[in-house]
Amino acid sequence: MQSWRVIATVVLAVAGVLLALAVMAKVRDHTQDSGQVAIGGAVTGTVLLILGVLMLTVLPGVVTWVLVAVVVAAVSVMLLAS
Repeated sequence: MQSWRVIATVVLAVAGVLLALAVMAKVRDHTQDSGQVAIGGAVTGTVLLILGVLMLTVLPGVVTWVLVAVVVAAVSVMLLAS
């Protein structure tokens, strides 16, 4: 396995944990329902897991790094806006 794929996936995972927490906090603020918070966390985690597997296996380098940049930018904006 190529090392850049592993590095990109690790960066996505770190940013993804922060993204999942931010999404769960936003859902909690809007709904005040713990069930919806769990669903938001599960959906975010599933999407990140699928992206991670695709990045490790089949996605080309440019697409992989663009996805990482988008997730990191989204986390940065969400954390700065709150």
